[in-house]
Amino acid sequence: MQAAYALAMDAQAVDEVPVGAVVVVDDEIIGRGYNQTITRQDPTAHAEIVALRDAAATLANYRMPNADLYVTIEPCTMCAGALIHARIRTLYFATTEPRAGAVVSTARVLDNSALNHRVTYEQGLCQDACAHLIRDFFAAKR
Repeated sequence: MQAAYALAMDAQAVDEVPVGAVVVVDDEIIGRGYNQTITRQDPTAHAEIVALRDAAATLANYRMPNADLYVTIEPCTMCAGALIHARIRTLYFATTEPRAGAVVSTARVLDNSALNHRVTYEQGLCQDACAHLIRDFFAAKR
């Protein structure tokens, strides 16, 4: 999660919403990403999607059944869906996102028993630091 947090700081440095994500296989980071929606003018350039694309390029495969994703904030519906399609094993997220989070806060996408892949998840790793980072970013914008 520390690597994801460092990437969130990179996002903040370019005035993007400070979210960072890493994809890990066998304790090695194989994909990195931070929010780049404004920089790339791409609504899909969320940290998780950027990290998944990087990991897919590293593996030369869009399926990652032995991979875990660490992200500083609860994924949205789009990102939760991408985790399922990528066959991510476990999602670790630091803090919830009450408005758009789709893992425990709103849609609970990963708990849908009709889907053909189940991503397990854990929340709370580095929760305070990640929550403060996002809260302080938006407080400074107001």
